[in-house]
Amino acid sequence: MQVSARNVFWGSVCAVHSGTVTDEVIIVLPRGEKIVAVITSESSRSLELAEGREVCAIIKASQVVFMTDADDYRLSARNQFTGRIKKLTRGFVNTEVVMELPSGLELMGIVSLDGASRLRLEQGDTVTAVVKASSVIVAVKK
Repeated sequence: MQVSARNVFWGSVCAVHSGTVTDEVIIVLPRGEKIVAVITSESSRSLELAEGREVCAIIKASQVVFMTDADDYRLSARNQFTGRIKKLTRGFVNTEVVMELPSGLELMGIVSLDGASRLRLEQGDTVTAVVKASSVIVAVKK
């Protein structure tokens, strides 16, 4: 799949919880991580989502929020991934953060220079990436 989004993860649907307007789709990745997406019920039907269906979860790097003290809080966001910063690339305006989960999966995010400075982000630090379920795009092969 050729998309500009930095985070493209293939997996399979392990559950679809249907609602009146939106459905919650739980995707399990090959290494065991789960990603939760909330999409419209119409999209769920048109993608023919069902348990076992191969899908792609797409997360734009700009939709990833990093926390350094996530253990101190309970969050409403369904997707929370804790790992270590593998690489930091500081630009003129933003910082690209590449984090590695314990399974080896990499997740990328973009934060402002100010945000990276306030969090005192450094390579090797433990951080939690937070992604709202409504920020996950689901795709299937035709």
